[in-house]
Order: sequence, then C-alpha cells, then structure tokens
Amino acid sequence: MYGPLMIDVAGTELTAEDRGVLSCEQVGGVILFARNVETPEQVRRLCNEIHQQQPDIIIGVDQEGGRVARLRKGFTPLPAMGKLGDLFDSDPCGALSLAYDCGYLMAAEVMAVGIDISFAPVLDINGVSQVIGDRSFHARTEAIVALSSQFMRGMKAAGMATTGKHFPGHGSIAPDSHVADVIDHRSFEQIKAVDLQPFIQCQPWLDALMPAHVIFSQVDDKPAGFSKIWLQDIAREQLGFNGVLFSDDLSMKAAHVAGDVSARVTAALEAGCDMALVCNDREAALQAIQTAAQLPKPNQTRLEAMRSQLPTWQGSLEATCAQFDYWTVAKQNITQAFFNESLVAAQATDPTDYKR
Repeated sequence: MYGPLMIDVAGTELTAEDRGVLSCEQVGGVILFARNVETPEQVRRLCNEIHQQQPDIIIGVDQEGGRVARLRKGFTPLPAMGKLGDLFDSDPCGALSLAYDCGYLMAAEVMAVGIDISFAPVLDINGVSQVIGDRSFHARTEAIVALSSQFMRGMKAAGMATTGKHFPGHGSIAPDSHVADVIDHRSFEQIKAVDLQPFIQCQPWLDALMPAHVIFSQVDDKPAGFSKIWLQDIAREQLGFNGVLFSDDLSMKAAHVAGDVSARVTAALEAGCDMALVCNDREAALQAIQTAAQLPKPNQTRLEAMRSQLPTWQGSLEATCAQFDYWTVAKQNITQAFFNESLVAAQATDPTDYKR
C-alpha cells in the first residue's frame, strides 16, 4: 500500500529515527539529496536499507544533469539540458541522438544504485526564470518537445518512468519559488500558447507531472500544485492526463502561501496530487504523517507504475550498468560530446543544490 507522502532521510545510512518514519504507512516514497550520496556502492546500500524497511516504497532523486545532479562522484556526468538545446540549433540530428543517450544513461545509472525514478525531464521553457535557465532544453517549444521526447524515449528504453516538471510552466516568471512567492499574471490563453505546449505535446511520453509552486492569478488564486482548476479541470479533464501528480517540495517558500505543513499537505492532496513531497524538515514530515493519516489513500495503480525493475547489483556501478545493453555506447557518446577532464572535475560539486 502506497502512502501519499514522499520524505527524505538524514544521511548516508539510515538512523533509528529514519527507520521509524519509514515504517509509517503514510510514507510511500523517499527522495535522496546530495547529503545522502558518497559513492555508487554506498547509495545502493542505502537504497537496500530503505527497501528492507518498506519493500514497495518509491525512491526518487533529482538527476537532471548540469547543476541539478545529486549523484556525482563515481557517476557519469550529464550536461545541462540547455547544452543539447545549443547543439540543436546547429546540428538537430546530433542533438536528438544525444538527448536519447542522456535519458538512457541517466536512467540506467540511477536504477543501478537502487533508485526508481529521477524527477525528469524539465519541460519549462528557457525564458526569464531565475531557477530554470539551462535546466530547460530550449526557449522554443518545438525544440523542447523534440529533445525532451528523445530524452524520455531513452529513459523508457532503460526502464524508467518519466516525470515532466514544472506544470504548467515556470520559465516565464522570474522569481525562484524555492525562496520567494511567484505570481504569473498572464491569461490562460497566453500560458497555453507558450508554456503549456511542451506538456501538451509530450503527454504520450509522460508518466507523471510535477506542478509548479506558481500562482497563475488569471486562472486561480492558489499555486498550481494546490489548485483543483489546474490539476483536475485542466490536467485531468481538459488534457486527459492519467498519470501520477507529484507535488513539488512543500517546504519551499512559495508553498507556504497555503499555511502550515498540515494545511499544505491537505491542500496538495485534496487538489489532486497523488503524492506530496515534504523535504529537509523532519518535524514538518512528522506533522505531515499525522495529517495524511486522516486523508484518503492515493491511487495505488498510478503510483505502482512509477516503480522500476531494479537491476541486480554486481559489485560496482560499471558491472551493474553493463546489464543495460546500450549503457556503454550512451556513456561514450555523452562523454565524448560534452566532457573533458576539467569539465568532469567541475561536476564534482553542486553549489546550488536546489531541492527540485
């Protein structure tokens, strides 16, 4: 039985408190951050520990590439998706091929260490947002759709479900929702004509969506992740999306508009989210567990579809990934196209370490 909450754990191995939290039936998922990661071998041990506590739990991570990559030391570096967009302008065929390789390579290495999903790809446009930037594939819809579709084809070929974020689009509004309230005053017609298009056109490839903590004031006075209009009327009814709806992290500044963590969890789940993320605040997670105990269970079939068939660990990342037919080729293609020794070294740290 999948509970409606995704929480985090303290470090590189489980504490007694972590084990107690993971035993709660309201917890259906765990998200890993940079503090949980030392080496591929250690991550696999941690994920095995988590699965021992709750065998069916969904483990997720943000492994987009570029500056948002939690798995670094010992893993193959991935370019920011904007690098694919740059290449697309001069060599579209080459960029599309490498987008597939990036999706496959990312998914294979993430699953190899025991993680079910990476919250990817970013489908926001590269507009004025302070938090999106080169996390986006491009500024133009047709390029985003072409590249992200190939990226998702690669993910699915390796065996991972996809999550498009941040519905209906964070790229056209400047403030960073991690640290500020974000309000977009455009009409629904303007949003649909631009930011929403990648989500509409990529829907055949999408298994899940993650809504933005952005208030689109001409549509609703609530952020999209708390809005029945966006999640039920638009995503479910108008667009016919039947996959999972993950909330963005409810600890982010822009989510606080809904009130305390109990109010945020309730608002997200009642608006239509299948799973609510409460990260980097254990006290809030404990409160969220109490709140979720009073709420209905999420759609179990949808959440089950996010689980991956994890490969058997073979003692190292390389040996485990060798079970994926295309991993070696994808790794060579990406490394040759985007990285040299100095760039690989630069990937070793993530100065921003955004939660999402």
